[in-house]
Amino acid sequence: MAEKPLTDWDSGLLDCFEDASTCCYGFWCGPCLACTVAGRFGENNCLPLCDICCCVVSRFLGLPIFPPPAVLSLRAAMRNRYGIKGSLCKDIATSCCCCTCSWCQMHRELKHRKQAPTVVNIQNNNIVNMQPVPVMQAPMMMPVQSVPAAYMAQPAVTVVTQ
Repeated sequence: MAEKPLTDWDSGLLDCFEDASTCCYGFWCGPCLACTVAGRFGENNCLPLCDICCCVVSRFLGLPIFPPPAVLSLRAAMRNRYGIKGSLCKDIATSCCCCTCSWCQMHRELKHRKQAPTVVNIQNNNIVNMQPVPVMQAPMMMPVQSVPAAYMAQPAVTVVTQ
């Protein structure tokens, strides 16, 4: 089985100005953007709420910072599904240091992947009719004429009268 070559992300991690609407969505309502990305990717829409709960619990218990599980898992799954270059270490670093930028990048990637493909439909509708169109003619009364002795009725057929 041949593997397809790995590609880069459609946009960089800090390329917010490529799609200002996604950047604003992530800045003003990050959890909503995260839920949208999870839903579009085919996961449960509420999956990113796990990140918020884990962050609150870790702060409450005084645990050190760890990567948010939803953004990390979705980022790794997206790289795997679409064949995007990267590593788990880069995903962990991105998820810990710039979670909102990671969600924005994944949203831009999904928007790029979900664009409707351009379909070019070329049809050759040349219809060739090999037979002439039948024509109805009214019967005509012709005067009776005598047929000459060597009249050709059809090619290679001779009619001879005696």
